[in-house]
Amino acid sequence: MPVDIPHLTLVLGGARSGKSRHAEALIEALPAPWAYVATAQAWDEEMRARIVEHRARRSADWATIDAPLALPDAIRGLPAGRPVLVDCLTLWLTNLILAEHDTSAAGSDLIEACAQASGPVVLVSNEVGLGIVPDNALARRFRDEAGRLHQAIAARAGHVVFMVAGLPMQVK
Repeated sequence: MPVDIPHLTLVLGGARSGKSRHAEALIEALPAPWAYVATAQAWDEEMRARIVEHRARRSADWATIDAPLALPDAIRGLPAGRPVLVDCLTLWLTNLILAEHDTSAAGSDLIEACAQASGPVVLVSNEVGLGIVPDNALARRFRDEAGRLHQAIAARAGHVVFMVAGLPMQVK
């Protein structure tokens, strides 16, 4: 029997908290095929290894779409009803900032694309606002913009999960 999940789910947590695995399990509870929209860019060997690790644990039922900047367009381009996992929003936000895009407009476009999606959408993101105040303007801007994006998405999401040590804490 298919599982029913809210139209929009946000999975937040720190590095290596189990966010991606939890999000994958949410999507895999639905009938395949599934879409995995990846926002990472392989700038160095470590990131290439992380990408390989993520891909290796996904079955052939997953279609991977790389969207380091055009995330809303990738969501809009999915087949009708296709469940989608986006991993991750903070990498996407980093890409936008470094490419000098309007992050506020991009965030609004993302929220609109998620609302228009005909299948369930699960968004993964790093919670970066729990630590010390960064010592430079770019890092502070990133932290603030991530916090604003998370708040806007969480307000519209039917389900928000905060991951701690591999354990999901239901926030909403």
